[in-house]
Amino acid sequence: MSRPPVVIAHDYLTQRGGAEKVVLALAKGFPGAPIQTTLYEAAGTYPEFRDLDIRTTQLNRFGFLRRNHRFALPFLARSVSRTVIDADLTVVSSSGWAHGFRTTGKKVVYCYSPARWLYQQDVYLGDSASLAQRLLIGVLGPWLRRWDRRQARSADAYIAISTVVQQRIRDTYGIDATVVHAPHSYDASGEQSRPSAIDDDGAFYLCISRLLPYKNVDAVVDAFRELDHRLVVVGAGPEEERLRSRASANVTFLKGLTDSEMRWLYAHCEAVVAASYEDFGLTPIEAGVFGKPAIALRWGGFLDTISEGTTGTYFDAPLPEAIGEAILASRTRSWDPEAIRRHAATFSEENFLKKLRIAIDRAMGAEATGGSRSADHAVAR
Repeated sequence: MSRPPVVIAHDYLTQRGGAEKVVLALAKGFPGAPIQTTLYEAAGTYPEFRDLDIRTTQLNRFGFLRRNHRFALPFLARSVSRTVIDADLTVVSSSGWAHGFRTTGKKVVYCYSPARWLYQQDVYLGDSASLAQRLLIGVLGPWLRRWDRRQARSADAYIAISTVVQQRIRDTYGIDATVVHAPHSYDASGEQSRPSAIDDDGAFYLCISRLLPYKNVDAVVDAFRELDHRLVVVGAGPEEERLRSRASANVTFLKGLTDSEMRWLYAHCEAVVAASYEDFGLTPIEAGVFGKPAIALRWGGFLDTISEGTTGTYFDAPLPEAIGEAILASRTRSWDPEAIRRHAATFSEENFLKKLRIAIDRAMGAEATGGSRSADHAVAR
């Protein structure tokens, strides 16, 4: 097998989320590049990956781990450390593992955040974490932090998804990273179909999130107990059962939707609501493609993706009362859908790939990319 000029690396391809969408954008920008990952579960992630060259570690032999990637935590560091990527340039998409792949050529890391479960355990685990989870991270944590910082230093350059992650990389690793915002992948002109669980075209608010403790979906759900409006929650995760049990009758839960169903939800919602501690904040941009505003926590990546007063508004704490007040206040404003769409257009895949190439060239030097086989193969022009 010939040595590829570029390889894309990612933690694991077992779910559907913003990071996986970035990998698909990278695959367009680096056409033909293999994708190295630890675990790949085709049924759990986006169908577009079926047409790509996905390469996995030996962990992928275990179906249980493919379907439950969090149980692979004790084995991931060893697995990626033993995997060598032979390429001129490895572009790493990482939130904690893929930056540990060994490389024979240059390594550039596109970082969503230093591992939350290592450096922000209280936020990541929340109050619902089991004793076994806490004990496991408590035992492995000191060793994994040493491993993680060592792998971070093995990179030739770091690129951050947002300004808050840029600061977190500096604080955690002592590395100065360039910021390149992630892209959206929605086309508002695409086919739309109403999810079967939505039986009318009545107004509703939309919350799209993995159902994890730090996403604070419970605060959004609780806010709608006091509101005379509907909420649609789209997502799956370990918090699902708990969230369903506390939700009022005006809250609907959906998961496993098609792209056409997602487009319908964005096109018909009043606004998106997000109370999570996001490293980037993609949903306000995706909603913006359809001219819809966002109501979000004044924190982290949302500060990069929302233009306050133009494309959305903030609340200052992930509390039901604050969320409810922000929703009611947003209803008194007159939002300009065209202004919202123009803002979202600045986060296109084309702009992302252009800025990524510039960041790689600046970080690596013209000799490393601009004048090499890697650059000629790299970002499609």
